Amino acid sequence: MLLAVDVGNTHTVLGLYEGDSLAHDFRIESSHRRTRDELHVLLRSLLDVVGVAPAAVDGAILASVVPALTEPLVEALSRAFSVRPLVVGPGIRTGMPILYESPREVGADRIVNAVAAYELVEGAVIVVDFGTATTFDVISGRGEYLGGVIAPGMQISAEALFQRAAKLPRVALEKPPRVIGRNTVNSMQAGIVFGYVGLVDGMVERIREELGEDPAVLATGGLARLIGRDSKTIERIEEDLTLEGLRILYERNRDT
Repeated sequence: MLLAVDVGNTHTVLGLYEGDSLAHDFRIESSHRRTRDELHVLLRSLLDVVGVAPAAVDGAILASVVPALTEPLVEALSRAFSVRPLVVGPGIRTGMPILYESPREVGADRIVNAVAAYELVEGAVIVVDFGTATTFDVISGRGEYLGGVIAPGMQISAEALFQRAAKLPRVALEKPPRVIGRNTVNSMQAGIVFGYVGLVDGMVERIREELGEDPAVLATGGLARLIGRDSKTIERIEEDLTLEGLRILYERNRDT
């Protein structure tokens, strides 16, 4: 079995694959405070919950945008399953030309998403990832990573509003019953949720105009469904896109 690990700024998502099929997935906090020993125990415990023996894991791949967690997780994975994980980074074989001015600046998760999206669509595609940041990644019809857009994530924006405005409460990220709010909570939810719908649709239209193509638009990340229901441009929601990209990259590099 293959264990794919995506370390984000807020959460770490793990997927356990049997062949091409995702058998189990887990979501944990990306805590900088956990030691290597704690991570080792946590990894073993997650598999124990679903009845998978450590010996069943014969491969692992890791993508991380949190440098402080990368090496501790590499060591924890090595100890827990006796496999040295493949780490997504410079030198890994992606099969995708990276046309960023400095390819090393592109987050590992963004490259992984791009690879998975192009594999699914087999053509030009935009990936909108709703994470700590909301990112747009643009892949050409020839399978080239062209670049993208980084915007503050919904949770960051909501927290900033709460922290900087003394009379505004912290609100749940939920779709309100209408755009014109009749109370403070619904008014804030309308601004956040429908504001991000507008951001996504407006940005996609600008990208399409600049690209000169009509790419497909895929969404992923924890809040993809919340925005995807009202977006006019998001065509598909792929919740496991990053894990699938990690699986693809592992297959492309397993013999190197």
